[in-house]
Amino acid sequence: MKVTEEVLTAYALGELEGDERKEVERHLAQHAEARTHVEEIRETAGLITKELSREPANGLTGEQRAKIATISRSRPSRFLRRLTVFAAAAVVLIVVTCVAIVVASNLIPYGSKRPASEDLAKAPAENASQWRSEIKVMPAQTPEGAAGRPSRLPASTTIAAGNYDKSLVENSRSSGTILVFDTSGNPVEAELIEELVECEEEEALDIDDGFIHGVQDVPTEFHTEQYENIVENDFLAAALNRLSTFSIDVDTASYSNVRRFLNQGRLPPPNAVRIEELVNYFDYDYVQPEGDRPFSVHVEIATCPWNLEHRLAKIGLKGKEIQTETRPPANIVFLLDVSGSMESANKLPLVKQAMRMLIKELADKDTISIAVYAGASGLVLPATSCERKNRILAALDRLSAGGSTNGGAGIELAYQTATGNFIEGGINRVILCTDGDFNVGVTDDGSLVDLIAKKAKSGVFLSVLGFGMGNYKDSRMEKLADKGNGNYAYIDTELEAQKVLCDQLSGTLVTIAKDVKIQIELNPDKVCAYRLIGYENRLLKKEDFNDDTKDAGEIGAGHTVTALYELVPCGVAIDIPGVDPLRYQKVAQPAETRDGGSVRDEFFFLKLRYKEPDGEKSKLIETAVADGGAQYSDASPDFKFAAAVAAFGMILRDSKYKGTTSLDAVLELAGEGVGADEAGYRKAFVELAKKARRIKAQE
Repeated sequence: MKVTEEVLTAYALGELEGDERKEVERHLAQHAEARTHVEEIRETAGLITKELSREPANGLTGEQRAKIATISRSRPSRFLRRLTVFAAAAVVLIVVTCVAIVVASNLIPYGSKRPASEDLAKAPAENASQWRSEIKVMPAQTPEGAAGRPSRLPASTTIAAGNYDKSLVENSRSSGTILVFDTSGNPVEAELIEELVECEEEEALDIDDGFIHGVQDVPTEFHTEQYENIVENDFLAAALNRLSTFSIDVDTASYSNVRRFLNQGRLPPPNAVRIEELVNYFDYDYVQPEGDRPFSVHVEIATCPWNLEHRLAKIGLKGKEIQTETRPPANIVFLLDVSGSMESANKLPLVKQAMRMLIKELADKDTISIAVYAGASGLVLPATSCERKNRILAALDRLSAGGSTNGGAGIELAYQTATGNFIEGGINRVILCTDGDFNVGVTDDGSLVDLIAKKAKSGVFLSVLGFGMGNYKDSRMEKLADKGNGNYAYIDTELEAQKVLCDQLSGTLVTIAKDVKIQIELNPDKVCAYRLIGYENRLLKKEDFNDDTKDAGEIGAGHTVTALYELVPCGVAIDIPGVDPLRYQKVAQPAETRDGGSVRDEFFFLKLRYKEPDGEKSKLIETAVADGGAQYSDASPDFKFAAAVAAFGMILRDSKYKGTTSLDAVLELAGEGVGADEAGYRKAFVELAKKARRIKAQE
């Protein structure tokens, strides 16, 4: 089947099924331009639907209905019946024609290039005057009982042409908060009007046709998305810091979130870039584990591409794959945020579509419950067998957004429901779908994390799926997934939902090992200094490695986990802080390995600890690693691609350790490492790197 513009439009509007839909999805996986086109169609269709829903229904009045009913009872008329049918058909034709005209006027033909003047949000510097004049303002409103704390109004109350309450704007001055939307519809919060508007005080309230005048710029620091601060790992002297310990991480949210920023034509905030999640977004060709081990271990060392004097070590884990037929039954609770902040098209509507996709993948042996939360929480659907999928889908379709966000109450209800239907030896999991914007009940991160940590002891695992933009709380959701013995993904499109909830279903649902920790002991005779790339918020103390009470990461069935170390061989100069030689340092004698060889040949000694999913005592895996002196040109495609993704992350973070790398170098490295790439994710990364290069060129 040839994928034309008409076919893409039909796919975007949900009109394709079966093989046709799968064929288009394969095409989309390989063509970034087509994915962008589909997203634009959906966005436009969503806007049209939203606008049409605001129009008053042109129905008959009660008096007119009564008169028609009287006529019908007195003498049925074939003419009237025909007239009614013709009138209804005419109305439908008019509506369809209007929608088609609007769609046609807003869509850009697939394969054509968008004029820069039509995308103000993606090129504000080039269209500064027009962009600045098209910023809508929406004043904050202080709800009752909020102790003066301002909150956002629902998007449906955005000030429109000729429809605003100036007194509300004036009142917002006392609260010191307003809400501004850029031309992409993304909210940007400002604490003080004076910091947002560089003009006289009176002019700050000069609103005409729904726009505030005098706006000079929208500082990015006022954006309401929240990311945990990342302090980049430094090089450490191996002689003084022989042990490096961290928890593994299979989360992938950072990559799809970074992709969302780049697709909007802007660079992501540095703290949104977690390099390990970028690297772990992709699968790697690691061998399956043997025997009873839940995962295999693979190590490769070659020249570091951004510093040719250094070595790069890639440590890879491969989780045991589980076939769908042999997967144990699942007890799954959907915990869905239906608060007012979830109203936009890329939030609750996308949540519902993602859950529909997951439901279709589940077997009759599985059960689904649906819990929701807004100002309060409730059980929309008690535990229901997937034999009754129509009932589950009907309950999902009835959900709508509105109200404040009491996430703590929803979490309590979800775990209560999961434990009440607990399956011994089965899969017991809560899937939380939210933008993370909890604003009533338990709202601080510390209390929420403590709540999740306590619930995790019940044997119920947690998956956190993030949705939306503007007020997205990434830092909170990463912490919840970490303490909930689960994984964290960001869903920005239906294709990402397909990847996480369908293609990687077993990995998302089935945990094969928990509390997985890695510790390497560096050999100072071979390695002068080292640096762990990424995993900044997963570092552990060396004593934590043998402490089974310390929480760590989980691996799902079929998951791959990759970590990269940049190693400085002895004899290569590096400027790092040091200390004076220790007076009472005991000089160690060269040891021997178990096979009689000398440890002097080893670069480092690798140890891993893990627990069975229902176990409390850890098991140990260990292996010695030597450097065979491989050049980068001799490295595997997986090594090259992982290095390219790590370099990409360092560039986006503007890392002081990015060395000689550039986006041109990233594209070259990634091109060498694409390999078979059946799903097309690596090719899509290459297109994303090209997009980042274009954006940086405009800076």
